[in-house]
Amino acid sequence: MVSLRTVPTLAAVSLLAALMGGCSSFSLNGNTPTAQEPPAPREIPSSIRSDELVGRWGLAAYHKPEDRARTENAARGQCRQPYIIGKGPTGGVIMHLADEATPQELRLKGSESGKNYIGPEGPVGSPQDREILSFDGRVLTTRFLDPDAATRYGTMVYVRCAPRA
Repeated sequence: MVSLRTVPTLAAVSLLAALMGGCSSFSLNGNTPTAQEPPAPREIPSSIRSDELVGRWGLAAYHKPEDRARTENAARGQCRQPYIIGKGPTGGVIMHLADEATPQELRLKGSESGKNYIGPEGPVGSPQDREILSFDGRVLTTRFLDPDAATRYGTMVYVRCAPRA
């Protein structure tokens, strides 16, 4: 026969056994195992420095590759009303994201494949990023990675404006 004192003890032991079986991180000695987070992907610096992009730019866009030369000339004509790429407070560049009215600080990001991107903080190749297709110091060509934005905006051509006299 079971005494009345052993019933609460058996109930407590049963409860502890159930808790220990259902929770793999339960430990009586206070050392709970911690799950190892996978390491963050290594950030690869861009081969283009943000200072190289800061300045006044004529901006135009094309959808067909055969329109590139005409579009560069059109971008030069936009220097009367230039697109300003500013220097960000933490080392990035101040530019617009697709469909955003207010410019914000964006990062220049490199990739293992050697491509460069401009986009918000975060992993390279996110939908808000734009790939830098070419840059020679005077002409910058980019394309948004998001297919919808790429279709609407096309390939964007920035031509550096001459310094003000």
